[in-house]
Amino acid sequence: MCPSQTPVLLSVLICALALNGGTAARADELGTKYYRVVDGKVDARTYNGFRRYHAGCNHCHGPDGVGSMFGPPLVDRLPAIDVFRHIVRDGVRKGNSVMQGFSGDENVAPYIDDIYAYLQARADGMLGRGRPARLGQ
Repeated sequence: MCPSQTPVLLSVLICALALNGGTAARADELGTKYYRVVDGKVDARTYNGFRRYHAGCNHCHGPDGVGSMFGPPLVDRLPAIDVFRHIVRDGVRKGNSVMQGFSGDENVAPYIDDIYAYLQARADGMLGRGRPARLGQ
């Protein structure tokens, strides 16, 4: 690493700690899964997350979380759930890119964890692209 990279690396580390509330042990690192997939079929939460994602998020983040010209892919680097909740509720600005917050959207805000469950199953490779089948159906 060159000496000029040290301040940048330190800044990134400080931001990451701030976003995580300073806690080193995130739920994701402890193996918490918000989805349930059995024989390729998903639980109600994950299925609802699929529906909510495709109703409100895919316009920017692409079908199945793979990204688009407007928004980055979510299945490649899904953040910890606490960071995800914060970003979805409050929005985020990175340079010229802006994502609005959805804290007042009754079709998104109450279902953030469901959306996360769907994206986490996709990110973990437990769920392919397209509409998933539901457990018990």
